[in-house]
Amino acid sequence: MAPLRDTGDAGTGSARTGRPRATSRAALERLGFELFARQGFDGTTVDDIADAAGIGRRTFFRYFASKNDLVWGDFEDQLARLDALLAAADPDMPMMDALCEAVVEFNRFDPAMVPWHRQRMALILRVPTLQADSAVRYASWRALVTEFAARRLDRPASGMMPRLIGSTVLAACVAGYEQWLTDEDADLSDLLELAVRQLAAGFGDPALRP
Repeated sequence: MAPLRDTGDAGTGSARTGRPRATSRAALERLGFELFARQGFDGTTVDDIADAAGIGRRTFFRYFASKNDLVWGDFEDQLARLDALLAAADPDMPMMDALCEAVVEFNRFDPAMVPWHRQRMALILRVPTLQADSAVRYASWRALVTEFAARRLDRPASGMMPRLIGSTVLAACVAGYEQWLTDEDADLSDLLELAVRQLAAGFGDPALRP
């Protein structure tokens, strides 16, 4: 994204800091995460992030609606990506296999981005003040899986089975992420695949147990 002019904050911005202005979503995310690591999420304000970036508050809000939104990054774009992965699933593949494949691919990241993603997920899963916001976003993610299951089962998305699949696949993925955050040597893709396949097996196959 091209830099935006800070016309709404005349006299502020880079004059307050000795660093160049950071006016892109990615740059603001990185600065925000650096501050969260040093000061904690609750101890960091939008003004702190704007000051570190050499911009004003109004410029910050052109990129993110809130500090919470910065943590989640381009969540809407990621939802669209998950939706596309589910839509492209092989119709002849068993439903849970297709879900597993889509979930693992959706959560595959360039190795250089893994440390940042680990920090993002640690905030999302461990900071109490983010939990209410997380619940709303998880609901959007769960709805895509529920709708996929409904299509495969030829049932309404409001039915019990599609809802159960959406909720349990989400829970399996959260469990995989929680395990990943506690074990730095673990592979995220392996954990997510294990979690979803264990769910599909109904916890009855000891060979799948970690």
